[in-house]
Order: sequence, then C-alpha cells, then structure tokens
Amino acid sequence: MGKKINLIVKDEDKNLRVDVFINKKENEISRTRIKNLILNEKLKLNNEVIKDPSKKIITGDVLELIIPEPKKASLKPYKYKLDIAYEDEDLIVLNKPAGIVMHPGAGNFDNTIVNALINHDKKSLSNIGGELRPGIVHRIDKNTSGLVIIAKNNQVHEHLSIQFSKHSITRVYQLLIWGKVRPSKGRIETLITRSSKNRQMMEVSNTKGRKAITNYNTIEIFENKQTPTLSLLECKLETGRTHQIRVHMKYLGNNIVGDDKYKKKFKKIKNIDPLLEKKLISLNRQFLHAKTLGFIHPKKNQEMIFNSILPQELEIILKMLRNTSK
Repeated sequence: MGKKINLIVKDEDKNLRVDVFINKKENEISRTRIKNLILNEKLKLNNEVIKDPSKKIITGDVLELIIPEPKKASLKPYKYKLDIAYEDEDLIVLNKPAGIVMHPGAGNFDNTIVNALINHDKKSLSNIGGELRPGIVHRIDKNTSGLVIIAKNNQVHEHLSIQFSKHSITRVYQLLIWGKVRPSKGRIETLITRSSKNRQMMEVSNTKGRKAITNYNTIEIFENKQTPTLSLLECKLETGRTHQIRVHMKYLGNNIVGDDKYKKKFKKIKNIDPLLEKKLISLNRQFLHAKTLGFIHPKKNQEMIFNSILPQELEIILKMLRNTSK
C-alpha cells in the first residue's frame, strides 16, 4: 500500500522550496528521496500533481506525498567472496576490490556487489534505493577499491543518507598522481557537471553543476632519475560527487596513475626502471583507494571509524618507488 503524508503550510514556512519544506517536517526521509518522489509524480499540491521539487509554497497550501512500497529485487545471486570489515543486524562495511561495479546497470546485471550481497543474505538489504540497488547507500567507481557502507533495512538507509547529505561522513582516500601539486596541501572547491563531450565523464565548470569540495595533502613525493615524478596524496571529501577526486586531480593537472578516463599523455621517461615501468603501464585500475570511512551508527548512536590497507597491486608500486628513491 505504501505511506501517505499530509501537510499544511503555515505562515512560518511560506516561500520555502517544496522539497525543503517536506524534509523539514519529515526529517526521517532524506531530501534526495523526497526530490525523486516528486519527480516521479508522487506529490499533490492543492490536489494537483506537481513535478518540480524547487516550487515555492505559500501559506495554506495543502500537500499530499505518497511513499510507495519499495519494489522487491529480482536479481540473481552471485557467488563472490565479499571482504567484510564489519557486519551487524543493521549494516555492513565492505572492503570493495577494484574491477567490480557496485550495482547492476547497462551491460552487467549479474556480476556486481549487489548480486554478491544477495548471495550473502538476500533477506537483509534495504530496498528504498530502487530495484537494482538494494542496500546501496553510496558508491565507489568500478576501478576504485576501498570501504563502502551497505544498509540492511530502510530506516538505517535513510539515516545514513541524511549523514551523507549533511556531509558528516568521514571519507579519506589515498591516491598516486603524476607530478606534484603546489601548494602541497590545500582545498579544491569547484562546480562539477556532466561533460558536454562525453556523457560518461564529469568536468569542472565555472557556471553550472553541483558544488564539490576536496581537501588534499601530499604524503610522499617520488623524484629521481630512475622514476617519473609521482606523489602519494590523501584526499578528504567534504562532498561526494561522481568521479570527484579524479575530476579534481585532472583540474589541477595531476591525473591519477592508472586512470583510463581522465588520463593525459606522458612522454616516455628515460632511464626508468623497466620493472617499475611495466607495473605502471600494466595497472588496470586507477591508483585510488577509499582508505577511511567514519559515520554515526544509526541505531547505536556511536561513531564508527574503519580503515583499510592499500591492496597489494598498489602497495607493490609504492615499494618499488621507495626502493628506487633511496
């Protein structure tokens, strides 16, 4: 049947956006979900269906929002060994390897983290994120590794979504970039929007898009005659836009090693250690790892922080760089 929410606008809330108003009154539902419900024609304003989340309201307006029953997932289980850092009755913290996508999409409906989660425990996954995304609160890219949270029920999913929307989740990534950044530590704040040239990519824009903030810090610089100049960075996210770190590094002119989408051509380096060169060329993923994940547990109301070590294929490259830098 679903759930019905009825609201009447009082004088103190006039001129608010309708999605902001509903979120203010129903703070257990994330604004993102409210916006999607409005776009899917689930809101009536004064008995008329509206599809504009930004519509302003006036005193006396009557709202009716329908929250339909979530669809049940009809996905195949996938026998895949999940690296679980933590699990309780409400959530899972997963350490995702590179090379696997988070959820089904065009061209791949069977071999994803979601399918592996269904194989792990089909009955315990939230289902408000859509039929193809049970449990998925946030994502990391296919060729990025590291920590992600999975919600086991809808209440926990909503609570975590609100933490993400408030940017209160701690997310720290490690990455290896070409060259070195100046200054060595800083804050990047831009708008990020979909690329006009390639719809699968994102880009920095001066005029449109969503605000994206990345704080970066240089941990180590590798610079000698036998290696190209490379830097190990840590990035702490304030926002979580699609491809955010990858786009911000390209914007600085310091692309991530192994990033096939946001790469730029580099000249062949003379005198480079051939084994190191082979490792850098054959890396079939970006050197980007979600190292730290921190959040407030929705039921226990405790701060939880998890750390993940670099995968072996990335650690080997760092060891080689350190050896040649001696």
